[in-house]
Amino acid sequence: MTPFPREGFRALRRYTPIEDPVEIELSDNTNLWGCHPDALAVMRDAASGDISNYPQAYSSDLRDAVADTFDVPAECVITGCGSDDVLDSTFRAVCDPGARVAFPNPTFLMIPHLLVVNSLQGVPLGNARRPPSPRQLLDAGADLIYVCTPNNPTGTALSRAWIEELLDGVGSTGPVVILDEAYYEFNVASPGYDPGDTSLVKRALAVPRIMIARTFSKAYGLAGLRAGFGIAHPDLLGEVEKARGPFKVGLLAERAAAAALRDRSGWLEPTVREIVACRDRLVAELRRRGGDPLPSSANFIMLPVPAPAVEVTREMIARGIAVRPFPNVPGVGEALRVTVGPPPVIERFIEAWEDICHPAAGDAGQEAIAAEAAG
Repeated sequence: MTPFPREGFRALRRYTPIEDPVEIELSDNTNLWGCHPDALAVMRDAASGDISNYPQAYSSDLRDAVADTFDVPAECVITGCGSDDVLDSTFRAVCDPGARVAFPNPTFLMIPHLLVVNSLQGVPLGNARRPPSPRQLLDAGADLIYVCTPNNPTGTALSRAWIEELLDGVGSTGPVVILDEAYYEFNVASPGYDPGDTSLVKRALAVPRIMIARTFSKAYGLAGLRAGFGIAHPDLLGEVEKARGPFKVGLLAERAAAAALRDRSGWLEPTVREIVACRDRLVAELRRRGGDPLPSSANFIMLPVPAPAVEVTREMIARGIAVRPFPNVPGVGEALRVTVGPPPVIERFIEAWEDICHPAAGDAGQEAIAAEAAG
């Protein structure tokens, strides 16, 4: 009889977001410009039956919208309750218990959680300032390789050449690769972006070894509806869909996501460009004042701090601002992940950061935080 809880599961802690009541929420990388208006219009037009009835089993309408948008067959599209659902379903479909999953380190916080839940072994490689080479990932003996680009939590994007080298090495018989493009829209709008052919979608359809995962939670502003999708070769997608199961996306979430994706109001592109412009201003201002944020191609930044990240976060919350602490980040040390907001929000954050841990404040301020952390 298997002991309960099973070995390896007992030490797992549930995922815990920042839930302190604050005036400014900068901890979860959502869209602080609001939700897509086309999606909101769908929600406002809802009828009773849209809530009392089951949704479509496999979200056919959303699947068709994705297929039309990316010019791919509908059989190459899977939907899910957020892109997390697509990731989890792919892990379960591809990997037997004990299989190895290689990924650049650090990575999306849900990945270590999903590894434990699915009894898989993680193989973290590289660090925040020096990601692994494609060859290092390929030589890790992994059954699956997970790559988030732009990366969460660092915000850095891998080059097209890097990704092509990885996929060339995988070929048609290597490990399955998940390319998590949750922040793709911000990457495309970032200065210096060289898209090659704008997306790797066509590459994913060539062999049953590549899953591209996307979400509606970030650029589209639909985090509260939980909808995501993946694009892959039908042979891979068909297996993943078995693990996904039916009725994963609510009826209104499906319709709202489809409306946002079609973007008939033209809201998405100017909003994303404004977010990217605010991000670049935030980075420039922090550097001007002595900070050292990592380069970002997402809607957030990673900012190293000179004191324990958990304590700096506590000080931020006391000032009405929630950020996400990242202690002991490989290659960085203590750091915060900060969602980009409109100019007034950026100004509030910079003022709080400067007050708490600006390098020019001298060692006394930093020592005070460190002393509080030590109790």
